[in-house]
Amino acid sequence: MQTVTPGQPHIVGIRHHSPACARLVAERIRARRPRYVLIEGPADFNGRLDELYRPHRLPIAIYSYLSGDSAHYGSWTPFAEHSPEWQALQAGREVGATVRFIDLPAWHAAFSRLENRYADVADAEHEARADAYERALADTLAVQGRDALWDHLFEDVGDTPGALDELEARLSTYFSHLRADDPGSLGNQARERMMARWIAWAVAEADGQADDVLVVCGGYHAPALATLWRTQPVALPDTPEPGAIDGDAGAVPDERDDDAGMCDTDSTTADGAARSVRYGSYLVPYTFKRLDAFAGYASGMPSPAYYQWVWADGAEAAARRVLENVMQRLRARKLPVSTADLIAVHVRAEGLARLRGHARPLRCDWLDALAGALVKEALDAPLPWTYRGPLRAGTDPVLVEAMDALAGDAAGELAPGTPQPPLVAAVRDELAALGIVLHGTLTLDLLTDQGRARSRVLHRLALLRVPGIVRRQGAQLAMSGERDEVWQLGEPLEQQAALIEAGAWGATLSDAARARLEDELREAGGRIAPLADGLNRAAWAGLAALSTALLDTLHDAVAREQRFESLAPALGNLHTLLRHGHLLGMNDAPVLRIVVEAGFDRALWLLEPAAALPPADLDAHVQGHASLRRIVADVLAGADGADGAGHTPLAIEPSRALAVWRRKAADKAAAPASRGAALGALLGLAGQAGVDDGQPAAGIDDAMALLRAMPAAALGDALGGLLALARETLASAPAFVAGMDATIRALDDADFVLALPGLRSAFAWLPPRERGRLADQVLALHDATHLSRRVLTERHADDASPEEAAHAARIEAQVLGRLRRWGLTPDPEAS
Repeated sequence: MQTVTPGQPHIVGIRHHSPACARLVAERIRARRPRYVLIEGPADFNGRLDELYRPHRLPIAIYSYLSGDSAHYGSWTPFAEHSPEWQALQAGREVGATVRFIDLPAWHAAFSRLENRYADVADAEHEARADAYERALADTLAVQGRDALWDHLFEDVGDTPGALDELEARLSTYFSHLRADDPGSLGNQARERMMARWIAWAVAEADGQADDVLVVCGGYHAPALATLWRTQPVALPDTPEPGAIDGDAGAVPDERDDDAGMCDTDSTTADGAARSVRYGSYLVPYTFKRLDAFAGYASGMPSPAYYQWVWADGAEAAARRVLENVMQRLRARKLPVSTADLIAVHVRAEGLARLRGHARPLRCDWLDALAGALVKEALDAPLPWTYRGPLRAGTDPVLVEAMDALAGDAAGELAPGTPQPPLVAAVRDELAALGIVLHGTLTLDLLTDQGRARSRVLHRLALLRVPGIVRRQGAQLAMSGERDEVWQLGEPLEQQAALIEAGAWGATLSDAARARLEDELREAGGRIAPLADGLNRAAWAGLAALSTALLDTLHDAVAREQRFESLAPALGNLHTLLRHGHLLGMNDAPVLRIVVEAGFDRALWLLEPAAALPPADLDAHVQGHASLRRIVADVLAGADGADGAGHTPLAIEPSRALAVWRRKAADKAAAPASRGAALGALLGLAGQAGVDDGQPAAGIDDAMALLRAMPAAALGDALGGLLALARETLASAPAFVAGMDATIRALDDADFVLALPGLRSAFAWLPPRERGRLADQVLALHDATHLSRRVLTERHADDASPEEAAHAARIEAQVLGRLRRWGLTPDPEAS
């Protein structure tokens, strides 16, 4: 902002979504009638400005995006009726001016970390400086909070011509001090160079009459633009393509009528590899909830509904709307509020306004009055209007409702015929072809072709995070075998905007879902849990084919997993999907093959070192051994031609796994459960062709030797590993059952108490029928076949647990022994 001279364009620095700034902008344009009105906004949209003049219902936004192999981001340029930029658009056309957006496109690197073009905070460095300046100013004026400070200085000035002159002078001083000598971040410098070039061009087009050019921009940029435009070339600025360093890069390809907002191009990366990039801009419906700064978007002014009432009806009418809406919400939530409370709020607000020197109560006055009159208890969190960002936990319910009322629930709507990305029509056509109506509950039978086709479409929409598509019931794992899925479908207001924004990922539902999934898999960063979850969702959505670049990335990423207990069990699920995912279209999917092969090598590497095994990881560790054993068995069966399915063999070495298991089973420093599982894997594979690696085959004698070498407390862990991996071999072998029986009987009372919890956990690896057969063998060993197996397998509700019974028996034995040593004979009736 600066004093206007004949040689100086009129630069109006504003705060986004401020009704006071909107009035100033509209008045200045109508009064000055400039030939050019330049507005901070995406310059790539200039060829489509007429779309903004359709009869939309506000708020709306321009959604701009870039989507490629290595990056995806989007940015919104939102407009409400009380936005200065929107009023500049309307007033500029009204006076016949040439209206242009002058900022960089949202796909420029300057916006890579900025979701909202009209954010208050330009960058971290500016935030710190602005916070220090505003805090000092607020302390001087005895005002609490940035928004209260803004209202105090600017929203209470009035709308007469003299008052608007005063407002402009205040804004000039405020933004000059706010910017000071800050050069701005590199991103802001690039944006300001672009805006300055547009100003230089407009001044030249106006035959050098700079005062025929009016610029509307964020106040942070205004001081820099006041001088920077003089140093820029006067040629019409080109809109940079993706990957350009600054605003003077080449132009965007010509727009096409059939796809007005989307461009596909091949750009070249730093390493010279060509890659496809999608970028473009579309209008989307927006909501006051998204516009509200307290939702975390830092989008300028908070409480958009309140400021819309101020814009449309004036401050006094807005105050009545505030009280009306807050009271209705509180009563709807059954929160106590009376007519006397309403009167108290009004009296407090008027008193606070007079005390603070306000011509009429402002937003902060009404909120402070609501808190003072309606909150009856001590506060557990600060007043929400004294800080920025989402409401904090513990905020009083009355204040939550008050903030929600001032934010409003208005939702925008695009005018009919507004261009939309191809994805919107593609989704509509796919839903219609499958007879899916987005209303109510839909139950799908996954064993039918139609049920699976419908399921795939809904899972793809869920991948794109489209509101109104909620899976209420169904299996978590794609290979679970469950038959039914239940979906809750609807068409909430946010759905259209979400579909338009999802169009950044692709033109068809399958392409968009695949691109979104690939981005999430890259973001997994080699962590197997989100990676396995993403591949499981790929199976549900029928997305077996992924890009070659992603496959290479996943191969490297899996090799960085740090925990065997996370990696190996997930490999088992992915291997099952690889081999048996026919109905889902995932059998022999390249992405699954890549992850399983790379994960198998990594899992063996992680398994090799001896390490302590926390109890919480025991089951996952044993399951990891089981997953590796299934993969080895599959490869051996394929090498022998026994699988009969014609699968492409996995590129892994079974002999390496066998060698690791042998070393692990013999390693006395390894965890007992891991030693047992390793030996169990060898036992379970002993009879399979192709296992002969020149080493003696593992047998029951090896299992018994391992168990006898275990201390009592570790006996159950080792047995659990054995049974989990080789229960088919061991549980039905009389020699093993007899040896195990003898080992347990040889324990003294103290050791038996120590061993019992682990033994119980170990036998839990056996299914109920196999536990029954084992019980029969134990009864036969003790000549008790006249008893039912239930004597050993069932537990009655009134009985103590086995551990409690064993502990009690041990104490009883100790007491009897001590009595005998003292020559005392216990009462037979008591024993």
